[in-house]
Amino acid sequence: MGRAFEYRRAAKEKRWASMSRIFPKLSKAITIAVKEGGSDPDMNAKLRSAINLAKANNMPKDNVEAAIKRAEGKDAEDLVLVNYEGKGPHGIQVIVECATDNPTRTIANVKSYFNKAGGSIVPTGSLEFMFDRKTVVEFVRPANIDLEELQLEMIDFGLDELEEDGETLYAYGTYTNFGTLVKAFEERGIEVSSAKLERIPNSPVEFSDEQMVDIQKMLDKIEDDEDIQEVFTNMA
Repeated sequence: MGRAFEYRRAAKEKRWASMSRIFPKLSKAITIAVKEGGSDPDMNAKLRSAINLAKANNMPKDNVEAAIKRAEGKDAEDLVLVNYEGKGPHGIQVIVECATDNPTRTIANVKSYFNKAGGSIVPTGSLEFMFDRKTVVEFVRPANIDLEELQLEMIDFGLDELEEDGETLYAYGTYTNFGTLVKAFEERGIEVSSAKLERIPNSPVEFSDEQMVDIQKMLDKIEDDEDIQEVFTNMA
Protein backbone atom coordinates (compact mmCIF):
# COMPACT_ATOMS: atom_id res chain seq x y z
CA MET A 1 0.00 0.00 0.00
CA GLY A 2 2.89 2.33 0.72
CA ARG A 3 4.35 1.92 -2.75
CA ALA A 4 0.97 2.45 -4.36
CA PHE A 5 0.51 5.68 -2.41
CA GLU A 6 4.00 6.86 -3.35
CA TYR A 7 3.26 6.23 -7.03
CA ARG A 8 -0.02 8.13 -6.88
CA ARG A 9 1.57 11.01 -4.98
CA ALA A 10 4.49 11.25 -7.42
CA ALA A 11 2.12 11.21 -10.39
CA LYS A 12 -0.06 13.87 -8.79
CA GLU A 13 2.91 16.11 -7.99
CA LYS A 14 4.15 15.78 -11.56
CA ARG A 15 0.79 16.93 -12.87
CA TRP A 16 0.51 19.72 -10.31
CA ALA A 17 4.00 20.96 -11.23
CA SER A 18 2.81 21.70 -14.76
CA MET A 19 -0.31 23.58 -13.69
CA SER A 20 -0.62 27.35 -13.93
CA ARG A 21 -3.29 27.22 -11.22
CA ILE A 22 -1.27 25.48 -8.52
CA PHE A 23 -1.01 28.48 -6.17
CA PRO A 24 -4.78 29.10 -6.12
CA LYS A 25 -5.29 25.41 -5.29
CA LEU A 26 -2.78 25.62 -2.47
CA SER A 27 -4.40 28.83 -1.21
CA LYS A 28 -7.76 27.07 -1.11
CA ALA A 29 -6.25 24.21 0.90
CA ILE A 30 -4.91 26.75 3.40
CA THR A 31 -8.27 28.55 3.55
CA ILE A 32 -10.12 25.29 4.23
CA ALA A 33 -7.64 24.31 6.94
CA VAL A 34 -7.93 27.70 8.67
CA LYS A 35 -11.72 27.61 8.61
CA GLU A 36 -11.75 24.10 10.05
CA GLY A 37 -9.13 24.47 12.76
CA GLY A 38 -7.96 28.07 13.14
CA SER A 39 -4.98 30.06 11.90
CA ASP A 40 -2.33 28.80 14.36
CA PRO A 41 -0.27 26.08 12.61
CA ASP A 42 0.94 24.79 15.98
CA MET A 43 -2.64 23.97 16.93
CA ASN A 44 -3.90 22.93 13.48
CA ALA A 45 -2.34 19.83 11.90
CA LYS A 46 -4.20 20.31 8.61
CA LEU A 47 -2.89 23.85 8.30
CA ARG A 48 0.67 22.70 9.02
CA SER A 49 0.29 20.08 6.30
CA ALA A 50 -1.14 22.62 3.84
CA ILE A 51 1.72 25.03 4.55
CA ASN A 52 4.30 22.26 4.10
CA LEU A 53 2.72 21.31 0.78
CA ALA A 54 2.83 24.95 -0.31
CA LYS A 55 6.51 25.20 0.61
CA ALA A 56 7.28 21.97 -1.26
CA ASN A 57 5.73 23.52 -4.37
CA ASN A 58 7.74 26.74 -3.99
CA MET A 59 4.80 28.92 -3.03
CA PRO A 60 6.28 32.19 -1.69
CA LYS A 61 6.00 32.76 2.05
CA ASP A 62 4.15 36.03 1.42
CA ASN A 63 1.49 34.11 -0.53
CA VAL A 64 1.09 31.62 2.30
CA GLU A 65 0.72 34.37 4.90
CA ALA A 66 -1.72 36.26 2.67
CA ALA A 67 -3.85 33.12 2.25
CA ILE A 68 -4.04 32.70 6.03
CA LYS A 69 -5.01 36.35 6.54
CA ARG A 70 -7.69 36.15 3.86
CA ALA A 71 -9.15 33.05 5.49
CA GLU A 72 -9.33 34.89 8.84
CA GLY A 73 -11.02 37.97 7.40
CA LYS A 74 -14.75 38.61 7.33
CA ASP A 75 -14.57 38.84 3.55
CA ALA A 76 -12.99 35.41 3.27
CA GLU A 77 -13.90 33.38 0.21
CA ASP A 78 -17.06 31.37 0.87
CA LEU A 79 -15.96 27.93 -0.27
CA VAL A 80 -18.23 24.90 -0.48
CA LEU A 81 -16.66 21.46 -0.13
CA VAL A 82 -18.33 18.94 -2.41
CA ASN A 83 -17.42 15.53 -3.80
CA TYR A 84 -18.37 14.00 -7.15
CA GLU A 85 -18.02 10.38 -8.23
CA GLY A 86 -17.73 9.01 -11.73
CA LYS A 87 -16.62 6.22 -14.02
CA GLY A 88 -14.12 7.07 -16.71
CA PRO A 89 -12.60 5.32 -19.72
CA HIS A 90 -12.01 1.57 -19.35
CA GLY A 91 -14.14 1.51 -16.21
CA ILE A 92 -11.80 3.47 -13.94
CA GLN A 93 -13.56 4.68 -10.82
CA VAL A 94 -12.90 8.25 -9.69
CA ILE A 95 -13.76 10.37 -6.66
CA VAL A 96 -13.25 14.10 -7.14
CA GLU A 97 -12.98 16.40 -4.12
CA CYS A 98 -13.74 20.05 -4.82
CA ALA A 99 -13.57 23.41 -3.06
CA THR A 100 -15.67 25.90 -4.96
CA ASP A 101 -17.50 29.20 -4.66
CA ASN A 102 -19.85 28.13 -7.47
CA PRO A 103 -21.03 24.48 -7.30
CA THR A 104 -23.17 24.91 -10.43
CA ARG A 105 -20.09 25.78 -12.47
CA THR A 106 -18.03 23.03 -10.90
CA ILE A 107 -20.48 20.17 -11.49
CA ALA A 108 -20.99 21.29 -15.09
CA ASN A 109 -17.24 21.22 -15.67
CA VAL A 110 -16.72 17.88 -13.94
CA LYS A 111 -19.54 16.29 -15.96
CA SER A 112 -17.99 17.55 -19.19
CA TYR A 113 -14.59 16.01 -18.36
CA PHE A 114 -16.16 12.60 -17.80
CA ASN A 115 -18.53 12.81 -20.78
CA LYS A 116 -15.82 13.84 -23.22
CA ALA A 117 -13.73 10.87 -22.08
CA GLY A 118 -16.61 8.45 -22.63
CA GLY A 119 -17.47 8.21 -18.95
CA SER A 120 -20.17 9.60 -16.71
CA ILE A 121 -20.96 10.96 -13.27
CA VAL A 122 -22.65 8.48 -10.89
CA PRO A 123 -24.85 9.24 -7.86
CA THR A 124 -22.92 10.46 -4.82
CA GLY A 125 -22.13 7.55 -2.51
CA SER A 126 -22.04 4.94 -5.27
CA LEU A 127 -18.27 4.47 -5.05
CA GLU A 128 -17.59 5.39 -1.40
CA PHE A 129 -17.63 1.77 -0.24
CA MET A 130 -14.89 0.89 -2.74
CA PHE A 131 -12.38 3.14 -0.99
CA ASP A 132 -11.00 3.33 2.55
CA ARG A 133 -10.49 6.87 3.79
CA LYS A 134 -7.18 7.02 5.61
CA THR A 135 -4.80 9.44 7.24
CA VAL A 136 -1.45 8.97 5.47
CA VAL A 137 1.63 10.40 7.17
CA GLU A 138 4.96 10.31 5.35
CA PHE A 139 8.34 10.82 7.01
CA VAL A 140 11.99 9.84 6.65
CA ARG A 141 13.01 7.05 8.97
CA PRO A 142 14.76 8.55 12.00
CA ALA A 143 18.13 7.11 12.99
CA ASN A 144 18.19 4.41 15.65
CA ILE A 145 14.43 3.95 15.79
CA ASP A 146 12.75 0.66 16.62
CA LEU A 147 9.92 0.42 14.09
CA GLU A 148 8.08 -2.33 15.95
CA GLU A 149 8.16 -0.34 19.17
CA LEU A 150 7.05 2.82 17.36
CA GLN A 151 4.17 1.00 15.70
CA LEU A 152 2.92 -0.47 18.98
CA GLU A 153 3.16 2.92 20.66
CA MET A 154 1.28 4.75 17.90
CA ILE A 155 -1.67 2.35 17.83
CA ASP A 156 -3.15 4.31 20.73
CA PHE A 157 -3.18 7.42 18.50
CA GLY A 158 -5.03 5.83 15.59
CA LEU A 159 -2.25 4.06 13.66
CA ASP A 160 -3.41 1.08 11.59
CA GLU A 161 -0.26 0.23 9.69
CA LEU A 162 3.33 1.36 9.25
CA GLU A 163 5.07 0.57 5.97
CA GLU A 164 8.66 1.05 4.90
CA ASP A 165 9.93 1.93 1.43
CA GLY A 166 13.67 2.46 1.61
CA GLU A 167 14.29 5.35 4.00
CA THR A 168 10.70 6.58 3.67
CA LEU A 169 8.00 5.46 6.09
CA TYR A 170 4.25 5.64 5.51
CA ALA A 171 1.90 5.58 8.46
CA TYR A 172 -1.72 4.73 7.71
CA GLY A 173 -4.35 5.57 10.27
CA THR A 174 -8.03 6.22 10.77
CA TYR A 175 -9.10 9.43 9.04
CA THR A 176 -10.88 10.71 12.14
CA ASN A 177 -7.54 10.67 14.00
CA PHE A 178 -5.69 12.89 11.51
CA GLY A 179 -4.65 15.61 13.95
CA THR A 180 -4.00 13.22 16.83
CA LEU A 181 -1.75 10.95 14.79
CA VAL A 182 0.24 13.77 13.19
CA LYS A 183 0.76 15.46 16.55
CA ALA A 184 1.87 12.19 18.16
CA PHE A 185 4.62 11.74 15.56
CA GLU A 186 5.74 15.36 15.88
CA GLU A 187 5.86 15.15 19.68
CA ARG A 188 8.32 12.28 19.31
CA GLY A 189 10.68 14.47 17.30
CA ILE A 190 9.73 12.93 13.96
CA GLU A 191 9.71 15.45 11.12
CA VAL A 192 6.61 14.79 9.03
CA SER A 193 7.21 15.25 5.28
CA SER A 194 3.52 15.23 4.43
CA ALA A 195 0.20 14.35 6.02
CA LYS A 196 -2.99 14.01 4.01
CA LEU A 197 -6.38 12.37 3.96
CA GLU A 198 -6.33 9.81 1.17
CA ARG A 199 -8.89 7.47 -0.33
CA ILE A 200 -7.25 4.07 -0.78
CA PRO A 201 -8.99 1.67 -3.22
CA ASN A 202 -10.05 -1.63 -1.66
CA SER A 203 -9.57 -3.53 -4.93
CA PRO A 204 -6.95 -1.73 -7.08
CA VAL A 205 -7.17 -2.42 -10.80
CA GLU A 206 -4.28 -2.73 -13.26
CA PHE A 207 -4.66 -0.90 -16.55
CA SER A 208 -2.60 -1.41 -19.69
CA ASP A 209 -0.29 1.27 -21.07
CA GLU A 210 -2.75 1.85 -23.92
CA GLN A 211 -5.65 2.27 -21.49
CA MET A 212 -3.60 4.63 -19.31
CA VAL A 213 -3.25 7.05 -22.23
CA ASP A 214 -7.03 7.60 -22.24
CA ILE A 215 -7.27 7.61 -18.46
CA GLN A 216 -4.41 10.05 -17.99
CA LYS A 217 -5.86 12.43 -20.55
CA MET A 218 -9.09 12.64 -18.54
CA LEU A 219 -7.32 12.95 -15.19
CA ASP A 220 -5.16 15.79 -16.50
CA LYS A 221 -8.28 17.69 -17.56
CA ILE A 222 -9.92 17.16 -14.16
CA GLU A 223 -6.89 18.11 -12.10
CA ASP A 224 -6.24 21.21 -14.20
CA ASP A 225 -9.55 22.66 -12.94
CA GLU A 226 -9.00 25.28 -10.25
CA ASP A 227 -12.00 24.02 -8.26
CA ILE A 228 -10.59 20.50 -7.95
CA GLN A 229 -8.50 19.83 -4.85
CA GLU A 230 -7.99 16.06 -4.90
CA VAL A 231 -8.66 13.20 -7.31
CA PHE A 232 -8.64 9.55 -6.24
CA THR A 233 -8.93 6.49 -8.48
CA ASN A 234 -8.98 2.71 -8.15
CA MET A 235 -5.89 2.23 -10.33
CA ALA A 236 -3.22 -0.02 -8.84
